[in-house]
Amino acid sequence: MVDEESTGPGFRIRAFLPADETGWVRCRALAFLDAAYFDDVHPQKKHYDGRAIELVAEPNGQVVGLIDIECEEAPGEICSAPADPACDGLAGLIWHLAVHPDYWRRGIGGALLAEAATQARAWQIRRFEAWTRDDPFVIDWYQAQGFQRVQYYWHLYLASREELAAMQTQVPGLRPVSVFAHYLGDDGAVIGRFALAHRYSRFDLYLEP
Repeated sequence: MVDEESTGPGFRIRAFLPADETGWVRCRALAFLDAAYFDDVHPQKKHYDGRAIELVAEPNGQVVGLIDIECEEAPGEICSAPADPACDGLAGLIWHLAVHPDYWRRGIGGALLAEAATQARAWQIRRFEAWTRDDPFVIDWYQAQGFQRVQYYWHLYLASREELAAMQTQVPGLRPVSVFAHYLGDDGAVIGRFALAHRYSRFDLYLEP
């Protein structure tokens, strides 16, 4: 979930601090609430073993935006292969990018991304990779920032008796009630069998030196 493109003063971008964790969790939860990612709730912030860019946006001490990017130290250890082989090299995976809904349309998402890109270049990161579902305004935002859609597959939710009939289990007494599944094909007849399906897309941003 990200902020929509615009400009506006009144916030600053800084490094995430441990004391920000509660505000970080709340900001992310509210940002995702009305989006296709409403079910992706995190009760605590992800922490990284290697190097990572972790930034927040704040006016008056409140976390209203955030970005987390885990950065490679060797090509391919975190991210997918580049769609363009000529752009091989180190990449960073955007795990979290969110803006509190009360602060949309103030340029916070773009400011977080720009600061992250500046820091990434110092580590010779050549590309950002991001994955998101199919909210049109989120897709539009990524494309407005220069990201290119390079890959996708499907998130399927199975809940009805008819949908769950597609599942098989060899465990005696185990009866699926709801299932979350990945579908790597693109057969419309298959996708159309399920009431809730999201196209899950990968976007790449190539960082200029």
